[in-house]
Amino acid sequence: MTGSISSKIKYSGFLSVLILFTLFINKGFAQARKEYTLTHNWKFSKGDVAGAEKTGFNDKSWESVTVPHDWAIKGPFDGNNDVQDVQIVQNGESGKSRKSGRTGGLPFVGVGWYRTQLNAAVFKTGQRAVLLFDGAMSYPKIFVNGVEAGHWAYGYTSFSVDITSFLKPGQENTLAVRLQNLPEASRWYPGAGLYRNVHLIVTDDIHIPVWGTYITTPEINSTFAKVKVKTKVEGQSVNTAGLRLVTAIKDAAGKEVGTTTSDLTETDQSEFEQQLIVKTPALWSPETPNLYTAVSKLYAGDVLKDEYTTTFGIRTIKFEPVKGFSLNGKYRKFKGVNNHHDLGPLGAAINVAALRRQLTILKDMGCDAIRTSHNMPAPELVRLCDEMGFMLMVESFDEWKSPKVTNGYSHLFDEWAEKDMVNMVRRDRNDPAVIMWSIGNEVPDQASVNGNKILTFLKNICHREDPTRPVTAGMDRIKDALDNNFAAALDIPGFNYKPAWYERANTRLPQGFLMGTETASTVSSRGVYKFPVEFFKNKMYADNQSSSYDFEFCVWSQIPDDEFVKQDDLEYVMGEFVWTGFDYLGEPTPYDEKWPSHSSYFGIIDLAGIPKDRYYLYRSRWNTTQPTLHVLPHWTFPGREGQVTPVFCYTSYPSAELFVNGKSMGRQTKDKSSSIKRYRLMWKDVTYAPGNIRVVAYDENGKAAAEETVRTAGKPDHLVLEADRKVIDADGKDLSYVTVKILDKDGNLCPDASNELSFKVTGAGEFKVVANGDAADLELFHLPHMKAFHGMLVVTVASGTKAGKINLTVNAKQIKGASLSVTTK
Repeated sequence: MTGSISSKIKYSGFLSVLILFTLFINKGFAQARKEYTLTHNWKFSKGDVAGAEKTGFNDKSWESVTVPHDWAIKGPFDGNNDVQDVQIVQNGESGKSRKSGRTGGLPFVGVGWYRTQLNAAVFKTGQRAVLLFDGAMSYPKIFVNGVEAGHWAYGYTSFSVDITSFLKPGQENTLAVRLQNLPEASRWYPGAGLYRNVHLIVTDDIHIPVWGTYITTPEINSTFAKVKVKTKVEGQSVNTAGLRLVTAIKDAAGKEVGTTTSDLTETDQSEFEQQLIVKTPALWSPETPNLYTAVSKLYAGDVLKDEYTTTFGIRTIKFEPVKGFSLNGKYRKFKGVNNHHDLGPLGAAINVAALRRQLTILKDMGCDAIRTSHNMPAPELVRLCDEMGFMLMVESFDEWKSPKVTNGYSHLFDEWAEKDMVNMVRRDRNDPAVIMWSIGNEVPDQASVNGNKILTFLKNICHREDPTRPVTAGMDRIKDALDNNFAAALDIPGFNYKPAWYERANTRLPQGFLMGTETASTVSSRGVYKFPVEFFKNKMYADNQSSSYDFEFCVWSQIPDDEFVKQDDLEYVMGEFVWTGFDYLGEPTPYDEKWPSHSSYFGIIDLAGIPKDRYYLYRSRWNTTQPTLHVLPHWTFPGREGQVTPVFCYTSYPSAELFVNGKSMGRQTKDKSSSIKRYRLMWKDVTYAPGNIRVVAYDENGKAAAEETVRTAGKPDHLVLEADRKVIDADGKDLSYVTVKILDKDGNLCPDASNELSFKVTGAGEFKVVANGDAADLELFHLPHMKAFHGMLVVTVASGTKAGKINLTVNAKQIKGASLSVTTK
């Protein structure tokens, strides 16, 4: 591997997505390996049921569910669910207070059981059977035919259990899983149950194990790339002498671009090490997410024993003092966001279509990086980032040994930390999207005397399992972290909400670079505008909303502009990860003590997936391929006539002119001498009068380049439906997200409309969920009706398993309804 871990670190890239699992046998695999996703025919019961693990247990009265499944997302919401009396030290609180919505107000605490039958035909004597759990929330215990076959603790870790000795070949086998969520174990909504996929892998006794390949590219240039493939072999009956491994590398088009064959000659040898050459490699980057696959075929003599496919990429990463981060030799800064793992109205249950939609929205904003705060992500997210071009900071823990919550990870650390870290790294170390590992977030241990020793322990695990990537952590107690050599021990110092410390810290740190691991934490509610327009910390209003003028933030945080200045002016600051990309369930700051708020206000995009105004502020900086021009607020304020109503413009153009009802309010130009005027164009003394506001943007040559007009809306008249995808897969999992807008007779959005809408779905699909983005609305996501929030909401329809048409009809009282069709193929 090129380079070493030091103040000047060079890494070469690679990597692997876990094998692509399907419900049926993947035709790309040999008969020796069969892989199944256990999606259907599960039974579920909430509560601790005696004897539920036994083969003969009667589960006919249990709920029939599909997995992934989040048992708590259907609610109901209640401020007493996981209510926490706690002092949040990192928020600067001086004492305990009651947090009613901290974890979302959903009923995830307690025990749940899942049961299913494993088909007798899938397993024969002499084969191996392994269950792979992508994540199970939490403390999963796995029973096969009434006997405990394995267990885990941390709900975010992927883990496998060899169940071979518990199975009865040729017979039906009972799989039961018990899960338990403890109270006060999280700072956000964790989800509940088998919320990620469960896989059954059946192989020959001699096989390549789960995460059994490790691919690196120690040398890359424009002419060729050296590809190093390590492949493990397992099996109780293994006499490894005579085993042969044939590995072929294929490009994205499926063309073979390299092959090699190796033999094991020693009886106790359990790993192949192969080197191949890829000529004129197509490099991976966010702009060109080129991928390769390595197909490894394991033979004993002429008998094919196993076939294993690893997806990887070829790219170089480098971190240098002063210059910062470069990818494939080009210096760049991370334009990243933090995202929690829930998918809004779907809860924590993983869905590829939902993830792809989130990434598509972020991509248009110009985002190129994601921090998986504060836990291991679903493998589907990692795979999509490989394919769509996002750089990943994969994170492990929110706690080490010092607790933040009563029943958090601190209770697990000593027994489980190394196991969890090893699984995290081995699963994702082949993926080119993964640029760095994060070993913690705002851990109180950063202020302790031995904090850097714990850091070094975790960092060394990462370096042992993957010497090719650096290690970071998000720090908030910067003075302590600097004084006790905590920050100095990281490969990459990560700063949470401390742009004012960047210059001072850089003079004390040996690395010569640093990064904003969490930035901004600005709060806003889509479509909500409060007056007067001023800077506020922890500002609260009677309606539990925050203003979208983007001047409101928390006691520990800033507005985006404060971070922008440091990112632009300090070369050694390598980029930022904004808190957060999407709103998420739980942490409704500043209303975490004021029910009914139950989801966050931090998101650049709301819980329904609708961009807030702030989205366009970031887009104006980050999306360098398409222009941005966005005007706020809306212009429908009955009762504000004659009152000061500022107008802001977020644009990639250097200047713009505002017209109110045809009268020019003057031309504004971005001003580098002001941290606010540098990034926003603002007309602060405009008085409201019904009609319209029009902004004309000018390019660098002073020529009019674009314009946007916002008009005063009349009464709600009709609905308009806009689907993000009009054609989806008939796989029973794919989703189409339909934005519903309430418009006046002239087609203007009615920005204060809150009409109750109802939804009816017929044909080749079903109604899935609905969300409006209102953090204080207790309506349930799974019911086919909801009030609009500031004139909009998003309804989600799911495909069935047969091709056809999904027909969605949306109605409301005294408003013309609308219909839309989605094709499933």
